[in-house]
Amino acid sequence: MTAQVAGTRTFFDKVWDDHVALRLQHGADLLQIDRLVLHELSGSQAVRALADAGREPMSRGQVFTIIEHLISTRPGRGPNDSVSASGPSMIGTTRDASRRYGFHFIDYDDPRQGIAHVVAPELAIAFPGATLVCCDSHTSTVGGVGALAFGIGASEAEHVLATQTLMQSRPRTMRVDFDGTLPAGVYAKDMILSLIGAIGANAGIGYAVEYAGTAVRALSVEGRLTLCNMSIEFSAKYGFVPPDDTTLEFLVGRQFAPKGAAWDAAAAYWRTLPSDAGAVFDRKVALDCSALEPQVTWGISPQQVGAIGARVPEPQEAGDAESRLLAERALEYMRLAPGTPLLGLPVDAVYVGSCTNARLSDLRAAAAVLKGRKVKPGLQAICVPGSTPVKCAAEAEGIDRIFREAGFEWHESACGLCGNIGDNRFADLRVISTTNRNFEGRQGPKTRTHLASPATVAASAIEGCIADPRRYL
Repeated sequence: MTAQVAGTRTFFDKVWDDHVALRLQHGADLLQIDRLVLHELSGSQAVRALADAGREPMSRGQVFTIIEHLISTRPGRGPNDSVSASGPSMIGTTRDASRRYGFHFIDYDDPRQGIAHVVAPELAIAFPGATLVCCDSHTSTVGGVGALAFGIGASEAEHVLATQTLMQSRPRTMRVDFDGTLPAGVYAKDMILSLIGAIGANAGIGYAVEYAGTAVRALSVEGRLTLCNMSIEFSAKYGFVPPDDTTLEFLVGRQFAPKGAAWDAAAAYWRTLPSDAGAVFDRKVALDCSALEPQVTWGISPQQVGAIGARVPEPQEAGDAESRLLAERALEYMRLAPGTPLLGLPVDAVYVGSCTNARLSDLRAAAAVLKGRKVKPGLQAICVPGSTPVKCAAEAEGIDRIFREAGFEWHESACGLCGNIGDNRFADLRVISTTNRNFEGRQGPKTRTHLASPATVAASAIEGCIADPRRYL
């Protein structure tokens, strides 16, 4: 690990060091965990294991449970509606344990309900300088508000429940500078896809990644959340944007944010957290966003991506032998031939949803393309807002009418078809989606997923094929 210049530290160093309860051997530390977020899929396993072991939660006020993973997104859903056979049992376990232990509990019909990584920033459960864990790999999302957040397993969640601590090996640090000004029709999703395409899906292994640069500073918090969400797609466990005025303006007044004098004290501390000038990172990456185009994946890894006007590459263009084999596998699974243009490739379904791109700004971007237009006849088109507050805010603005009148289904909030929680509706179809993963079977058996921004997905809905959103804006 690169030595720091005396008197300078990165954001990561400051937050990590502030949470070390005990230095352990071989580069590991016992960290204090400020927030534990549990959903009904793996969270139910953690609370059941805790009870079976005869233990009690150590700090109940720091635990938040949310029904969001297995609950159906269908309009009019009931308290145990799930497309998974085990869903009702897991929902019931989480519900009962939350009430028994006195956790902060958000049920399916709570007006605050939504996908955990959308809800945590909305309610300021996540905040700058906090350590936050959840049984989900995309927990890094909330690094967009300056939290140090990472995904854990059910056994680790049980340990956090019992001790409010967790052993972690200290990672190396990486800084990614996105410079320049984003062109019209290009969004945070395009930034992160471009990065993964440039450095590869394994480049983040062992790193905590700080996103910086003029393009990042210009992003809203919602855009920053999208960047941090897909850190895991290039194998980084942690991704974050250090707090600034944009962060504080986003958090002030939210339910679990400090109030009054406590806010003033917290804000003063948060302003000390950004990386010091001259802080040393183990790796630096820079991308110029000035000429960035909308990005679309063509394969089964986010690194298999190109500008919307590109063609599917030949496998030998992929680089090393492993990447060439992955490209060959992708071409077979996606049923594509080298040289096929991405622009104009027919799709069977379009999906707007997930913890990556289903916030209000995402729905607004899609609606700006869809307004006054219709989905291509024969396409399935589904929108699942990221949270109930997002859904209600969109309905107050009339965004739901734009989606409905265009031909989209308008659903309740949950993880939904991002991970095929939805009766195999996309089985053996080609889908363009605002989600974060495109591996084989992710959205259903034999489903062939292309990842893109909400605006690109909306444009593709209109044309029935992968389409450039810039012509509609």
